Amino acid sequence: MPTDPGPEETPESTSSIKDLILEQEEAASLIKNRSLLEPNEIVDEERIVGRDSQLTDITQHLRVAIRNERPPNLFLYGPSGTGKSLIINAVCTNIVELCESRDIRFGVIQMNCQNIGTLGSAVYELARKVANDVGTTVEVPEHGIPNKKKWRELYRLINEHYDTVVFILDELDMLVGRRDMDEPAFSRLLYQLSRAGSTDEITAQVSVTAITNDTKMMENVGSRALSSFTPEDVHFSDYDANQLREILWAREDAFHEGALSSDVIPLAAAFAAQTNGDARKAIDLMRTAGSIAEKANVDQVREEHIREAQDKVEKNRVLEVTRGISTQKKLCLFATAAVARETGGAAKSPLGYRVYQYLTGTLDADQYHQETYVNKMKELTTYSLVETERKSQGPHSGSYLEFTFGENPNTIIETLREDSRLKDVHVDELQTVVKAQINQ
Repeated sequence: MPTDPGPEETPESTSSIKDLILEQEEAASLIKNRSLLEPNEIVDEERIVGRDSQLTDITQHLRVAIRNERPPNLFLYGPSGTGKSLIINAVCTNIVELCESRDIRFGVIQMNCQNIGTLGSAVYELARKVANDVGTTVEVPEHGIPNKKKWRELYRLINEHYDTVVFILDELDMLVGRRDMDEPAFSRLLYQLSRAGSTDEITAQVSVTAITNDTKMMENVGSRALSSFTPEDVHFSDYDANQLREILWAREDAFHEGALSSDVIPLAAAFAAQTNGDARKAIDLMRTAGSIAEKANVDQVREEHIREAQDKVEKNRVLEVTRGISTQKKLCLFATAAVARETGGAAKSPLGYRVYQYLTGTLDADQYHQETYVNKMKELTTYSLVETERKSQGPHSGSYLEFTFGENPNTIIETLREDSRLKDVHVDELQTVVKAQINQ
């Protein structure tokens, strides 16, 4: 009769797992410093390349803090992965050190607004971050009290612990929340923070830096917030292939000497340059390629590892973005990507809508009017998956929106098909429908 494996076998099992871990660690001989391959890692300033003018501008604006003066408000805008957070964090880190040497209580509070749903949540999160920064606690509850009390608590913490504080609001345009008089939550947050210094409730100096990928965000800021925020603008353009190569060479020592073949960095830079010049993607490509090569137990990261990493990174990013969007947005995106796949990367809104109608009919899903379809596609621009441009059909034929994709449309389609609703779409039939619409 077989013996039931008892607890006495656990040490042996644990030992073999340890052996496996050690074997894998020994085989992982290509990457030396993984932190340098993390896209959001705050790196030494000598590794910051390709952003000299933005670095100079932001330093010029914020340096007054070391004289205990209030820095101006800033508006940093440009595509994802172009160095906005990297530069502002590097400058603020140095200003904090200089202020400490001069006994100036200078604070930097950074909040990513992507997963914050309401104005009240944003105010409480800022208070919590201030409390963590100075080693104390928030003295009001998160729920069940008016926002006014949360603001007072935030002001109290600032007054007690800072002479000057800079709030860095990353991806601010994502804080839409409940609209008040058609004003989004991010507009009301900007208004309250930027006017804080002019109220009797706060004595410290407050500066606000808004960061966004959406170049049109300020169009949705209310007039009160515009008049009190009045920021200095700093634009971050796409990195070109040469700048991306410099960025990757500056992190080359993340790998052991000789671990990269000569074509790896140029190819990774070229792939990233093709998709909006995103430095995060370039760095992520290198990390993923390194892991693929280590898993294959080879002596170098080579071109084929970058190409495999490109496919994997693209799919992961699309999956991350699309996982949280509504079914209707998925249908709109799926239909538009199906058109773009057949046309070489761009889709006219009327064509995309007709394919959307086919999809909703096939899947027996709710079908919205063309205006709603267009609005949902516009909303997807905030995820950097798609860009829009208005085009004219001629002097007497009106205009339409053209959607272009930052990622391979086929990757978007494949990823969206992992949704159980979209698995029922027959790819060949869809392709036939799309081609018929294009040829009309």
